[in-house]
This record gives sequence, C-alpha cells and structure tokens, in this order.
Amino acid sequence: MQKTLRVKVIVEGEAEGDLLVCRNPISPLGDIDPVRGVLKTREGEQNLKGKVLVFPFMRGSTVGSYVIYALKYYRKEPAAIIVSKAEPILVAGCVLAGIPLAESIGSNVVEEAMGFRKAKLVGDKNILVLES
Repeated sequence: MQKTLRVKVIVEGEAEGDLLVCRNPISPLGDIDPVRGVLKTREGEQNLKGKVLVFPFMRGSTVGSYVIYALKYYRKEPAAIIVSKAEPILVAGCVLAGIPLAESIGSNVVEEAMGFRKAKLVGDKNILVLES
C-alpha cells in the first residue's frame, strides 16, 4: 500500500528510508544522543541513522541546532526530517547538517505516517510517499 502526502520542503533534498514516527515533540538536548545516533522515547531508544524521522515539532533551546548538526558530524543523521511545524532552531540545524527537512501541508503527518514502514521525500515535487 502506498500513500502520497503534500509537504512544503524547507531544506532541499531527496531522501528515502525506513520510517521512524514519534507522536510527541522532540527536545534534541534531552531526547537525542548524537554520538550514538539514538532518539530516546518512552518505548526505548530508536536508531536515527538513515531513517525518515517524523514528529510534530521540536521543543527546547537554541542548543537543538547543534545537536542536529552533531548527528551529521558523528555520521548518525537521519535521511530526512518531516514535521507538522518547522521551527527556526530545527531549520537552522538541518541547514547546517544538510539534512532534508519538510513540513506537512493540510494533514497531520504524524497520524498519516502511522502504520507505514518506509518513506520517500521527493523534494522537487513537494511530496512524501509512504509505503507499507
């Protein structure tokens, strides 16, 4: 099964990979370990490397940009980040790290992505393709 969602690309790029969906906002300073490349959630630690990370929005301080950049520095970065709402701190981090970033248009991307295993961001067409 496949589903296509419209997105607004904020940081250009193409990406595909396994989906990692987090229902809650992420605070990079407390929720991400950039050295190990893991996201700490209630369900446990989730590997970020090469994943298409989907979550509602980022919360926390300006240090978040550097945590996102550190993922790239340690070669543990996600393939792309898709959010419901992109904040300036997240945008800056993705620009510094060269991580494609998009925000959803007209749908709750977190709820839409639940139940799918893979995703492909087609940046030049502003679409996110979800696959089961």
